Amino acid sequence: MANTFSQIYLQFVFAVKDRQSLISMNNKEELHKYITALVQSRKAKMLAINCMPDHIHIFVGFKPNILISDFVKEIKVESNEFINSKNWVKGRFS
Repeated sequence: MANTFSQIYLQFVFAVKDRQSLISMNNKEELHKYITALVQSRKAKMLAINCMPDHIHIFVGFKPNILISDFVKEIKVESNEFINSKNWVKGRFS
């Protein structure tokens, strides 16, 4: 069908392991920017993001050809690696 447009909107909540309060409000803006860049690099639209000390909400718009399971896995893995590389928490963040 010509000129057809499809968009999927999903909200994801990523919780810190054991719901520990490990996400510092001092790092919130930098983490928002990093995760937004991850989303955009995967040809998705970041519509909203908010970090709390023990979880993160993201609201994303997708084209239907994106595999959501791969998308979620990549965002979680790369954001964890980013936080660990910054040494924002003692021990390993997950």
